[in-house]
Amino acid sequence: MRKSLILMLAAGLSAAAPRAGADGFQRAALAPLASPELVAETQMLRLDANLQKAMETGDFVGLAVAVVRGGEVAFLHTYGETEIGSGEAVDPETLFRLASLSKGFASSMVGLAVSEGRLSLDEPVAAFAPELALPGGAEKSLTLADILSHRTSLPPNAFDNLLEAGTAPSAILPQYRKVKSICPVSDCYAYQNILYDLSSRALARAYREAYADLVGEKLFKPLGMKTASYGLDGLVASGNWARPHSRKRQTDPGLPPTPWTRIDVKLPYYMTPAAGGVNASINDMAQWLKAQLGNAPEVLPPEVLDLIHAPQVSTPSETRRMREALPDLSASQYALGWRVYDYAGRTVVAHGGSVDGYAAQIMLLPDRNTGIVVLSNARSKRMWSIGPMFLDMTLGLPARDWLELEENGQD
Repeated sequence: MRKSLILMLAAGLSAAAPRAGADGFQRAALAPLASPELVAETQMLRLDANLQKAMETGDFVGLAVAVVRGGEVAFLHTYGETEIGSGEAVDPETLFRLASLSKGFASSMVGLAVSEGRLSLDEPVAAFAPELALPGGAEKSLTLADILSHRTSLPPNAFDNLLEAGTAPSAILPQYRKVKSICPVSDCYAYQNILYDLSSRALARAYREAYADLVGEKLFKPLGMKTASYGLDGLVASGNWARPHSRKRQTDPGLPPTPWTRIDVKLPYYMTPAAGGVNASINDMAQWLKAQLGNAPEVLPPEVLDLIHAPQVSTPSETRRMREALPDLSASQYALGWRVYDYAGRTVVAHGGSVDGYAAQIMLLPDRNTGIVVLSNARSKRMWSIGPMFLDMTLGLPARDWLELEENGQD
């Protein structure tokens, strides 16, 4: 009886798009029978059904999704292949690159170091990056908090092009003196990767330990992130890793998308481990999600989470960019390694990650003790719609066809 009711609710209460008529009557009739627990189960069934349909569109190669609710893993599913045409299925232990989701690990480590009195957010960056030079000597006033919140005075993604061309970060740092500042240090937001990674230097100096080893010891191991690692060697050595994929843009909208092809793993952002160096499985990330929601206080105490999730700077460019996709987003800010959104009157702590052939997204609703993490070995439009779909579902907002399943005959 319970299973039948759940399936009826999945079909009626949480449809991919709102409906009228008999289906609306069905939802109204069933609603009084639905306890919060039953609604939650129904939502997870609908999430799985939508993701299975999304896989049928060909817009993914491999996909892994986890949801945490009330301190427990409520949903953990994998879909597709580690490599197109290989027949090797993605499983809960398959490693993906996290790209910029790595920034949350660095800021969490800084938060721990601050709580232990090993570092200060007001720490001058010049103390651990003497080769850094900013226009007009501005590096003298740059702090650890500034780099973790992207308030460096530099234009967005400054000199990432040099990093992608293979230039070592240490050789790039002196060249920033040639770049025109967009504002005084700490006054405005502009996203960075190379300067963000200076946090790994601060941590290595504070603990007198290699950064990757430090994160493994203080975060990965105690959280039970058994397969998480840093760098290309850590990715490949596992044997079970999702290969990156790309496809050419289809210029004719009347034709189907071009096919996915495997590409080589790009190395440059592994050279900035605090900004983009982590590899992890969906099992690992479910534990990370728990911790960031406050369910592992022995590893990440509440005062550390409060520190790193506290907004530091307004991000109007992000608000404009995200509002096109998220009509209910009213404002965005950057904390320390995390974005903070005002979404339909709720606080959402989130971050995205993207590097050639991989995409990742994490979204937390702290006041609901719930969140989602999504990992993919291909960058596609639908990938970025899974998190918003989950938010609307959880908050009880009007259903939208986030994954564009109706347009593709998938309803």
